[in-house]
Amino acid sequence: MAIATISGTPLLPTKLHIVASGRKIEEGRGRGSEARMAAAASRVAVVGAGISGAVCASMLAGRGISVTVFDSGRGPGGRMSQRRESTEAGDLVFDHGAPYFTIANEEAMDLVTSWERMGVVAQWNERFGCFDVSTSKFVDLENDGEKKKYVGVPGMNSVCKALCSHPGIQTKFQTTIGKLDWLEGMDSWLLSGSGGESLGYFDSVIVSDKSLFSSRHSTLTGRPPPLDTNIVPRLAEKLHDIPVRPCYALMLSFSEPLPEIPVKGFAFKNSKTLNWAFCDSSKPGRQYTTPLSECWVVHSTAEYADGIISRTGLKKHSATVLSEIAEELFREFEGTGLVKTRPFFMKAHRWGSAFPASAIGGEDLCLWDESRRLAICGDFCASPSIEGALLSGLRASSKLSNLLSSL
Repeated sequence: MAIATISGTPLLPTKLHIVASGRKIEEGRGRGSEARMAAAASRVAVVGAGISGAVCASMLAGRGISVTVFDSGRGPGGRMSQRRESTEAGDLVFDHGAPYFTIANEEAMDLVTSWERMGVVAQWNERFGCFDVSTSKFVDLENDGEKKKYVGVPGMNSVCKALCSHPGIQTKFQTTIGKLDWLEGMDSWLLSGSGGESLGYFDSVIVSDKSLFSSRHSTLTGRPPPLDTNIVPRLAEKLHDIPVRPCYALMLSFSEPLPEIPVKGFAFKNSKTLNWAFCDSSKPGRQYTTPLSECWVVHSTAEYADGIISRTGLKKHSATVLSEIAEELFREFEGTGLVKTRPFFMKAHRWGSAFPASAIGGEDLCLWDESRRLAICGDFCASPSIEGALLSGLRASSKLSNLLSSL
């Protein structure tokens, strides 16, 4: 029989314990309660490598704590991910989630300033505005640099990549969490993959991916969410069905600039379909196939996305459906009179639940269960923004760090 290990220490199976989910798990011998608590700092799992999880992981690692980050994606980023597409003209990259972020909080600003010094963040000093579809006119134009907007360099995901590369952090991408079990007798967590395989034992867990406790997970997979909220009854009510706003991202690449658009980013006014558009290739540090080509990302309204999802359901779209959505969104964009030529590349992406419609963290900006050493963080805990996610990750790391330092 194979012998499981915790951080390299063998666990000799001796007796069974019933975990909170009702499953039976074998406990090991020779690790007393005091020893387990003292070693808690070396066994922390962070689930989700978006900006909130990445910030939290890097802060913990900076305090000498060994952290393992799990994410189902191919790399870190979450809503700050960058999409790479291959074409005959060469590779194209798009920040198809958050186009930029702004900062008002002083603590968050100190962190962003350090990222600037690292070279993974830069200010996007371009002109922005709003386009009124009903009048076909640009309104509320900003002056260059009027409000500081920050972007990752060379992509929005560069920040998360840098944070997850911090010494003391081990990353496991393309790893889907299937179950989080609290082992009452062992006073620790067991994480399992989607196939039931063990991913390790951890004394503390940070969850920044709301799909782990969302009923939406059951709709998509037919299985219960990985985190049984009955394990943390004090938090259960807040974790129940967090409202989200879906949207579709349309990625476009043109062989030449769009002369009808006098700004590099703008919101749409009086449109039921289009929400905003940004010229991705105008961001600092971007390199494209030809210097005259322009890459744009257009986001739909939540109202439009809700209409599509109500007809097609939450299951993953086929390539045909996404192609039809891309054509429909482009026709809307073209109908504004701002686009006179067809793009040489066009693709749609669905963000089904990335944008929260409420914040559940209260003044703490995160959720915390000290008895289980479980923290929940993300923009859905603070505010639906990159800054909100960042601050939530900071608060979650502080909650755990303060507890571990007192042991």
